[in-house]
Amino acid sequence: MSGGGPSRIRQRKGQPDLRRELSPDVDDDEHLDVQNPRNRSYVEKLFESEQVNVAMIVVLTTLAFALRFYKINHPDQVVFDEVHFGKFASYYILRQYYFDVHPPFAKLLFGLAGWFVGYDGHFGFENIGDSYTEAHVPYVGMRALPAIFGSLTVPVVYAIMKECGFSTIVAAFSATIVLLDNAHVAQDRLILLDATLIFFMSLTIYSYIRWRKLRYRDFSFDWWVWILACGTFMALTWASKVNGILTVVAIGIAVIIDLWDILDIKKGHSMEYFWRHFVARAVAFIVLPLFLYLSIFYVHLALLTNSGPGDTFMSPAFQETLRGNELLLNSQELRYYDTISIRHKDTRVFLHSHPDKYPLKYEDGRISSQGQQVTGYGHEDTNNHWQIIPTKALPETGRGRIVRHEDVIQLLHINTQTLLMTHDVASPLMPTNEEFTTWPKDDHSRYNDTLFQLRLVDGQEGEAWKSKSGHFRLIHVPTKVAMWTHPKQLPDWAYKQQEINGNKNVNDKTAIWFVDTIIADETGEDMKERTGDAPPKEPKSMNFFKKFFELQILMLQHNAGLTASHPYASGPINWPFLISGISFWTQTEGQKQIYFIGNLVGWWTCVIGISLYTGIMLADLIARRRDIEPLTEPVRHRLVNSTGFFVLFWAVHYFPFFLMSRQLFIHHYLPSHLVSAMIAGSVLSFALSETINYPVSVWGPRLRVSKTPTYADLGMRGPIVVGVFTLIMFIMFVYMAPLTYGTPGLDGQSVNRHRLLSSWTLHFAAKPTDAP
Repeated sequence: MSGGGPSRIRQRKGQPDLRRELSPDVDDDEHLDVQNPRNRSYVEKLFESEQVNVAMIVVLTTLAFALRFYKINHPDQVVFDEVHFGKFASYYILRQYYFDVHPPFAKLLFGLAGWFVGYDGHFGFENIGDSYTEAHVPYVGMRALPAIFGSLTVPVVYAIMKECGFSTIVAAFSATIVLLDNAHVAQDRLILLDATLIFFMSLTIYSYIRWRKLRYRDFSFDWWVWILACGTFMALTWASKVNGILTVVAIGIAVIIDLWDILDIKKGHSMEYFWRHFVARAVAFIVLPLFLYLSIFYVHLALLTNSGPGDTFMSPAFQETLRGNELLLNSQELRYYDTISIRHKDTRVFLHSHPDKYPLKYEDGRISSQGQQVTGYGHEDTNNHWQIIPTKALPETGRGRIVRHEDVIQLLHINTQTLLMTHDVASPLMPTNEEFTTWPKDDHSRYNDTLFQLRLVDGQEGEAWKSKSGHFRLIHVPTKVAMWTHPKQLPDWAYKQQEINGNKNVNDKTAIWFVDTIIADETGEDMKERTGDAPPKEPKSMNFFKKFFELQILMLQHNAGLTASHPYASGPINWPFLISGISFWTQTEGQKQIYFIGNLVGWWTCVIGISLYTGIMLADLIARRRDIEPLTEPVRHRLVNSTGFFVLFWAVHYFPFFLMSRQLFIHHYLPSHLVSAMIAGSVLSFALSETINYPVSVWGPRLRVSKTPTYADLGMRGPIVVGVFTLIMFIMFVYMAPLTYGTPGLDGQSVNRHRLLSSWTLHFAAKPTDAP
């Protein structure tokens, strides 16, 4: 009989324990009070035998490896985000510093895999479609790493379901949804991060469940093994990809609920007992993961010691720790009367001026000062040259002529012999900001308006201003605005150069500049003579934690800043329904393509499973308000504790994306999809069997209640339903395989037939023809 049958309805005998209902425990053995005959069907006994269990693991694992390694050498070209993650592996081998928004663990593994198979790191991974074969890149070995992780994830899903007490056939059902999913297979066989993320997330779930099953044997050796394993795998998940932090949040919520339950005085625990559990969880879920996360970044930074493409993202102090960095090699102290070129840190334009004037009247009717234009120009030019003028008496020689942090200076434009100035006149494009212009150097009537204070970023009192490394803000003394620019171009009257204006927010992180070149000093001395034949500079040292925190802040900022549009970006509301996919790779010759999309049968089954679970729990809640018990206590607690734990993981890995403004893609849903497969299995078990396998927790000395074991019995219904489902899902998988593996190519009509939803954007589709 189905899970909602009349035989389950009974009158309530007592109020439910709400703390138990909110806990994501895998089981609640103390409250099980239903007996079940042991005369299970022969089919159920057969499937629950150890031999079948082992055989199921072997079959699932073998098929997972077969599907993920099938034609893994195709295409022999760079596919989708392999342009990024393959390149990062190269940087590890060459030990060149790079910057990325994701933590480094998965990329470190790719670097290790590349080194292991003999890759020298010199392939560029510049564009999708670049040939691996022509460059002799051992790419198959690098793709094998995520393929192994993806393959092993399938038996881990099976093991999770079995550890939660579900029948073998139900566990196989959940594993099959992952096994035969086109999206997981496509992602697992490429140099991408998600396979590593999902594998360690699944191990985190598995370890947590194994640990919770030992709650009646707390502080035993096995208990410590599994709690520490859970913390370890959680840290590796977190360190694999930026959204791995969601796994930390999910486990954190579960642990907090667990501790809240232990704190209940009705449980009879002392505060000493509570604090022992609190400290154990703090060590396993806070101290250990933080130590591992820091250690992975320590290895990351210890390997990347050479200058590389990520230098410019970092602070000057950070860059000077990298061997061969331009700031380290070419940075020189600046002296008064040096002629320099100044560049904006973010947009890379030069501070520029030319004799042309601002127009008297702008298009919006505002009036300008008609002063000399000051703009941002993207190319080398003599109009970028400025001389540093002192505003204080200087010694004839010596270090007293060096420009220092918080000095007040003037900047003289060499070609026009005018001084940089700003004043209380609105800028051309931003009425709230001040206009920058210049003033003749011999006219002292506006002297104060030409004064600027030099503020070095993180500068110390008396610190010398340096070229290249001396990032600074230029603050106008009278009006306290910072010199600033933005990418928007001025009209034709300014030759479409960038606007320079005064920003009232002097701490704006985009108001930072640096001296690009020292052109000359006041005597015309060759700049090479200033330093003489100095030996090559050794990299400077910087505290690891300073480097770590700087990197973390930049990762968060740049991840949030990924807001540019993308043709294959999609919103989270679309993901569970497979409304759209991603074009990973195309090849005109043979009309081949890889289109990242999931197995419709599996994904929609998961959606139905989540919907049914929500409906079941809502119906049970309403019925109990009317003093009706539609579910037995064992079934309810399994749905709340085991399935509820899965729902917690699904929700935490899904709903936060609705709050993000960055670019989002359907592959961000893969962790939630994995957990939704477990939810679907749980709902299937509820539908096919009135009872559950009990107990699943390991009995220990603290448990004094003795219960007769009960068993789920799916009979022939389970194998038939799961067998038919697997066949249908396999047919769908095979049908979509040309889009998953990128071979064989499809003609236009075949592409149209594979476009199962009109929202899918497949390449090489045949144009519709009018009927005769």
